[in-house]
Amino acid sequence: MNKDSYPSHMKAAVLWETGEPLSIEDNIEIPDLKTGQVLVKMAFSGVCKSQFMEVSGARGKDKFLPHLLGHEGCGKVMSIGTGVSKVSKGDWVILGWIKGIGKNAEGAKYKLGKKIINSGAVTTFSTYTIVSENRLVSLPPGIPKDVAVLFGCALPTGAGILLNEIKPKKGSTIAFIGLGGIGLSSLMTTKIYNCKNVIAIDVSQKKLDLAKKFGATHTINSSNENTLDRINHITNGVGVDYSVEAAGSTETIELAFELVKKNGGRCVFASHPEAGKKISLDPFQLILGKNIKGSWGGKSKPDRDTPILADLYNKGLMPLEALLTKKYTLDEINIALDDLNNSNVFRPLIVIDETLK
Repeated sequence: MNKDSYPSHMKAAVLWETGEPLSIEDNIEIPDLKTGQVLVKMAFSGVCKSQFMEVSGARGKDKFLPHLLGHEGCGKVMSIGTGVSKVSKGDWVILGWIKGIGKNAEGAKYKLGKKIINSGAVTTFSTYTIVSENRLVSLPPGIPKDVAVLFGCALPTGAGILLNEIKPKKGSTIAFIGLGGIGLSSLMTTKIYNCKNVIAIDVSQKKLDLAKKFGATHTINSSNENTLDRINHITNGVGVDYSVEAAGSTETIELAFELVKKNGGRCVFASHPEAGKKISLDPFQLILGKNIKGSWGGKSKPDRDTPILADLYNKGLMPLEALLTKKYTLDEINIALDDLNNSNVFRPLIVIDETLK
């Protein structure tokens, strides 16, 4: 990296200890790029529930402390390391956690005084970031730079569950439990499959109302309705063909499995409950032909799927702006995390440099 062209230091949110708020540090040294690494100036970052879990300690012991966070964002390439051929200086890119084409570079090690701050292959809660080449894709035409953050995690995971895993049959019934960024991204993808019944389930009426706008034919507020009774009524006691769980608890995963029909019903869960939590299933239901599996990023391949998702957005089939309900500065990252955890927002948008050209 040319130190005469780019700042030698950056601002970032640092996790020093789990269970403590992120600390905003202004004088973190940017190291030289290694093979396969790319320096990106950040414009926007999204916030995923998994970041709250990391900060709170719900993911268990963190052996990488202190470290940076964030895995979905949009920014501009400022410099590339040796061996990088996928992107060039000046390119606008989407940053995401799912591996794509390109070199799989190690995470950068930053310095704050004498302290080393670790990072993974991608981090986004900072003014600059060093990213592995294979965690970047070029920003497709027509995609706003703020909306692009959703292409780094929520959208490829949620939409990918339908596009790459379930592939619902025409006239089928599908239920969605948990209407955050992943759940709603998955639900809106049903538009291209002509499902008969699209059932949205959550404890938030605000989220259920939005799901209705996105194509839900039925909504169930599980805080005051019996979900299983409603599903039995809608399906005449048969159960749903498919269920997608994105609420984040063992109880909702178990419920999603319970809702699917015998002889071929499929439950896919994308959430990550707290470390150490186990799900409990009736094995006889598996014998009767119910299926359950976890999803790793919706089996998405960023270089293949990003243009497909961009096309759906550009055709008006994915109103993604509705998910970005509130903007925050980088200094307000802890407020954003709390708002996300308390379901006050669908997906926080961290505005780092919206004037970046």
